[in-house]
Amino acid sequence: MISVEQSIFEFAKQNPQKIALKSGKTTVSYGELVNHCLDAKKYFEGMPNYQNGSCVILAAGKQVEFAYAYFGAHLAGLKVAPIDPETNPTRFDFIAQTLNPFVVIGFDKIRGPWVNKSLKDFSFQESGLQSEVAFPDMDSVADILFTTGTTGTPKGVPLTFKNEAAAARNINDFIRNKTDDVELLALPISHSFGLGRVRCCLSNGQTLILLGSFVNVKRIYKSFEEDGVTGFTMVPSSWKFLQKMSGNQLGNYASQLKYIEMGSAYFSESDKKELASLLPNTRVTMHYGLTEASRSAFMEFHEDANALNSVGKASPNTDIQVFDESGNMLPLGEEGEICVNGEHVTLGYLNHPNSDVFFGDYFRTGDWGTKNSDGYIFLKSRKKELINVGGKKVSPIEVEEQLALIPEIAESACIAVPDPGEVLGEVVKACLVAKPNVVRPTFEVIASALLGKLEGYKIPTVYEWVDEIPKTSSGKVQRGLLK
Repeated sequence: MISVEQSIFEFAKQNPQKIALKSGKTTVSYGELVNHCLDAKKYFEGMPNYQNGSCVILAAGKQVEFAYAYFGAHLAGLKVAPIDPETNPTRFDFIAQTLNPFVVIGFDKIRGPWVNKSLKDFSFQESGLQSEVAFPDMDSVADILFTTGTTGTPKGVPLTFKNEAAAARNINDFIRNKTDDVELLALPISHSFGLGRVRCCLSNGQTLILLGSFVNVKRIYKSFEEDGVTGFTMVPSSWKFLQKMSGNQLGNYASQLKYIEMGSAYFSESDKKELASLLPNTRVTMHYGLTEASRSAFMEFHEDANALNSVGKASPNTDIQVFDESGNMLPLGEEGEICVNGEHVTLGYLNHPNSDVFFGDYFRTGDWGTKNSDGYIFLKSRKKELINVGGKKVSPIEVEEQLALIPEIAESACIAVPDPGEVLGEVVKACLVAKPNVVRPTFEVIASALLGKLEGYKIPTVYEWVDEIPKTSSGKVQRGLLK
């Protein structure tokens, strides 16, 4: 196994004219890409206070200059923290104080004691391709990504070059990407999903089209036609937005799209069936994973039609097992913590002891669920989000799935609250968003609709209508903000 960077350079030697990246009117070949990355490497190495192993905070925007700075920093032996260009000052300060970067790139409005450079500094003139390039050691840290902080303070997740190369290999193996694929990427590349697609595509010799966001739906479909897009990535909220703005227009490209990858948030079984029927010949995939263990499980909506209520099976070269709270591996079918083993898994958190992060070689995801005899993984909840009703565990996801079947409810999120009767300890509270222009049912009617579909202790005792369910930028529900 070789690094993502070495894969890109080896492909470029054989295919220098192949288009690697396109952003707006800018098109970059593989030959140009590696030259610009080498120029970025020289730029970093010529900076005051440069030291191999130092950290760089990089604004992860969808300009080609991001790729130059990102891969160039790696070639210079630097650790990169790619973060959202719109990161708020509080989060930025937390990350910067944690990492003490020797340079910050792309945050012109951020003030602080850091050397601040613009991404425009990486708009290099093309230089000559060097025949010999020293690639980083596979066990050294390439990136430090920060979790979205849905359950607490964001944690720094170091990922080695081996972690990232292994993840790209596993993903490409499952999705079955080819070098002639053209992918449209409208997801943020400051998160594991979008950034992972950059590494997957470029290490595989594909063409990657960088699009600002999903807001301009006409531009998405225009790119499909003009660029010959064969692959597409979405989070569930992106699909809902596409449906709202263009109905089933995506189905017009059913014979063109070879693959779709989805992930990052819950996607209902009915939505999976609808998307699969719209694209009968497309490999429609969805992953389960974390920043710490990217894309650890996969499913394909057609092949796994009988298990759409699962998150799929372990990805290639990955092992997933279920453990009890004492670290004992459980038999198939028993409920416990989902744990992952593979070369793509981080070695631990930044400045954090690993004693509570692993069971042996298995990373503890914090997700609660089961594994059946066919290898399918079924999630119940985040371990910290399980609701303890009189000693009985309730998965909020299970309740939300039933609430979603009530016609007047657009979405919901369930949390634990103290039992008003002071008997059960905790009870289920349902926070509900109503569909527009409907008469909201009473809470008694909602509770009655759940009878027979859920055990009595799982039916919410407390209800509240809210304007929206708080989510991270990648679509994950932030239940802690509802308490």
